[in-house]
Amino acid sequence: MKQTLLFISLIIYSTTSLFGQIKSEDITINNMAIQLPGTLSYSSVNEPLIIWVHGSGGVNRNGNTPNYIQQFREKINQKGIAFFSYDKRTSNPQNAKFIQEDGIYFSDFVSDLKEVINHFKEDNRFSEIILAGHSQGSLIAMLSLDNVDKYISVAGAGETIDKTLVRQISAQSAEFGKLTAEYVKELKETGSIKEVDPNLMSLFAKQNQPFLASWIALNPIEEITKVKIPTLIINGDKDIQVPIVDAKALKEAKPEAELVIIKNMNHVLKNIEKDGDNLKSYMSADYPISEDLINTIVAFIKK
Repeated sequence: MKQTLLFISLIIYSTTSLFGQIKSEDITINNMAIQLPGTLSYSSVNEPLIIWVHGSGGVNRNGNTPNYIQQFREKINQKGIAFFSYDKRTSNPQNAKFIQEDGIYFSDFVSDLKEVINHFKEDNRFSEIILAGHSQGSLIAMLSLDNVDKYISVAGAGETIDKTLVRQISAQSAEFGKLTAEYVKELKETGSIKEVDPNLMSLFAKQNQPFLASWIALNPIEEITKVKIPTLIINGDKDIQVPIVDAKALKEAKPEAELVIIKNMNHVLKNIEKDGDNLKSYMSADYPISEDLINTIVAFIKK
């Protein structure tokens, strides 16, 4: 489906937070039939603006149950930085019909993000635009840096997604890890997988295969070498999905980038003191977002 920006609708209102006057706008950006409703929040004009780029899955503007994006928003707004996040196309039920009809490819997420950037590029209230790409969003952001001033990779993969899938599934089951390696090889060579074990159907179902093939074809190590703007690479040392080695691989590919490893931060950006709390934090908003993450990003933006 050819992606074209048709119209933008805005509902503007103000809210007063405990930390001062924070202006908030609900904005829906439409990429042809796809609706991308989001929230912009800021305290004053001429602030730098972070546009958040989601990780995999149907993530909404707040980060679903662990609420990590909303927590990030509140903290970053306190530091005098504007923030916009939107419901990913796969999280908005209004888009289900069009996704079912047209399918979905990695390039669709890139197209959505570019429409968002184009909107804010025309908004003279903000001094600069920064993309913060989380997990899968790290690669989406890399491919969308026209009209952007700075780039932040948060828990971004440092290898192609097929290698990540094999590694993650092998850690749970050697048998299914071997099957996963066979499936991604077949997918790369033929464009489809003929027969899938029922235990891996949620990942390799027929309707998912075109998307996976389009994602596997992209190598973040190659793409980050093309980035020409100031770059910050961040990873948490409690991240059980994307290990520190991935961040180091991105840094090696782009030596001029800044690399920061955040102590006690996990994949959903929470501060984890006990390893037993790591997975629990994925299902609860009670765990605090990493203050070191906020301070690192603020320092990078404002220096």
